[in-house]
Amino acid sequence: MNLSSSPASSSSSPSPSYYHPFSPSQNPNTSKFFSHKIPIQILLHSSHSRPSLPPPLFSHQSSPPPLPPLLDGTPQQSFNSSAGAGDDNDKEGSNEQIRTSDDSSSELLVVRRPVMEVAGGEDGEVADVEDQLSSSSSLSPIDAGLSEFAKKMPIFEPDRVELSTRDKPLTVNLDLALYRAKLLARNFRYDEAEKILQKCILYWPEDGRPYVALGKVLTKQSKITEARAIYEKGCQAMQGENPYIWQCWAVLENKIGNIRRARELFDAATVADKRHIAAWHGWAILELKQGNIKKARHLLGKGLKFCGGNEYVYQTLALLEVRANRYEQASYLFRQATKCNPKSCASWLAWAQLEMRQENNRAARQLFEKAVQASPKNRFAWHVWGVFEANQGYIDLGMKLLKIGHAVNPRDPVLLQSLALLEYKHSTSNLARVLFRRASELDPRHQPVWIAWGWMEWKEGNIATARELYQRALSIDSTTESAARCLQAWGVLEQRVGNLSAARRLFRSSLNINSQSYVTWMTWASFEEDQGNSIRAEEIRNLYFQQRTEVVDDASWVTGFFDIIDPAIDSIKRFLNYDENSYYKKVIDFSRKVSGVDDKGVETSGNSSDCVNGNDVDSESGFDLDSFIREKLSLDPSELDVQLETSQNPAQKKTKSWRRA
Repeated sequence: MNLSSSPASSSSSPSPSYYHPFSPSQNPNTSKFFSHKIPIQILLHSSHSRPSLPPPLFSHQSSPPPLPPLLDGTPQQSFNSSAGAGDDNDKEGSNEQIRTSDDSSSELLVVRRPVMEVAGGEDGEVADVEDQLSSSSSLSPIDAGLSEFAKKMPIFEPDRVELSTRDKPLTVNLDLALYRAKLLARNFRYDEAEKILQKCILYWPEDGRPYVALGKVLTKQSKITEARAIYEKGCQAMQGENPYIWQCWAVLENKIGNIRRARELFDAATVADKRHIAAWHGWAILELKQGNIKKARHLLGKGLKFCGGNEYVYQTLALLEVRANRYEQASYLFRQATKCNPKSCASWLAWAQLEMRQENNRAARQLFEKAVQASPKNRFAWHVWGVFEANQGYIDLGMKLLKIGHAVNPRDPVLLQSLALLEYKHSTSNLARVLFRRASELDPRHQPVWIAWGWMEWKEGNIATARELYQRALSIDSTTESAARCLQAWGVLEQRVGNLSAARRLFRSSLNINSQSYVTWMTWASFEEDQGNSIRAEEIRNLYFQQRTEVVDDASWVTGFFDIIDPAIDSIKRFLNYDENSYYKKVIDFSRKVSGVDDKGVETSGNSSDCVNGNDVDSESGFDLDSFIREKLSLDPSELDVQLETSQNPAQKKTKSWRRA
């Protein structure tokens, strides 16, 4: 039908035939959101072929209204030359319709917005309308621009809207998921932890914590490549602004020996946040291990400048002062550390060991009391205090402290190891063997337990058993300092039994692992001297002093740097050069003390129990050990031995039941 049809045909239709483009649809099943589909279809047909349009829907005008300007940018021309010759009513009706179309042009675009809930019967119609809109080749530039704009807005994409508003969990679930993954990783359920952390990264890609946690889980499994990829992905997602990811990545590279790359990553962490103290500290420790003392102090000074100080700042700097034999400065810094945080057990312990080194036993004991009060379940505090009291001759007190530490830390093999050595010297070797076996079952990869057990068997004359235990310790890892100590002790064993060539090979192998061991060098020199090779012995001594690496530090010191975790007790001992270079020097020294014999073989007077009963310990302070463990640890001092025996029974029963099966 043609647009130029006579107005008589249109005027003959009744008035209800007038159809307004925004009137409700005649179909009762049609939603009100789609009441505009008919004029849109008309407009689309008009863009393709205007002569094929259906009859006009307006009965009182001779020509159709112009197209809405937003949907057709071309100037509107009248198709009928007599359009301007109509009466006033026709003009008013036409103008009114034009205004209606202009005012509602924005509403015509509403149909393009996605509808979340649509009736089932209208899917086909909506799809037809959208197909026609997308396939139209004559859209105006404005309409094309709106289409491109709609593609970039999430509100026009139902999938993205649904993900951001419906499927994405609340932020509090991230904290719960991270805690759950932490527990799973602690129980060695790494696969489940990885799945949780991957989901966290999917839902919260803008948070850096899942990347850090997943990288650490992968590192524990020695998946270095995967961990590096996760850290790199996290840095890209955070646009390089998260210092924690940079710092963890740097620690990973430092761990595998990629020093140059670790320096670059530490630098990136400090650039991301100059107040991130862990990056400054980690970088400084790296430089210290490389022997760059001045560079390390420069980095620590920057860390102090930007981050300020706290207990770890003073604590770690005090350890450096101790290593430089500046004890007064170290004591001052330890005091400042404990003032910043009286609950810092590591600061009290390190300070106590400094006083031990200076033989200030009374001050050391008081500091140990402060340490256990700061952290009643700290295994290092109970262990070091117990060994200290045993070395001072208070055997009963030392064993009591070790039993308390074992009661609150039943999975720690070091406490059982030291307790076994005490039992060996003051009880029977059979009880010591039971404790050594229990310690080896708790942690089969703890080398010092096997080494101490082998030393005891050697002293008991069980040479074959001692060799087997030494071999077991070396099979765990033959490149550690513990392995070097094991080789040195094994060399002494072979020397005593007359295997001289084997002893020399073992001493040389020990020095290949740790060339700075003073005890190993001097033991080898003494061995050669006993064999009559005095010239060779002197050469060995000279060789030690020639190859010795001595770190020279100036007297100037800055006021601190910060560690993100409490240093472990072995780190403190390494800083303090405590029991330097040989585990067996400690064992021999420890055995002399607990047996009541000094270095010259003369028995010392006094009994350990007499000293304790004489209030030589308790009178120095108002600290009551029995009351403390009752209140803080809920332990009965009279039942510590019973708890030690009952803690062994489950493991023994489990072994027996396994053998029966």
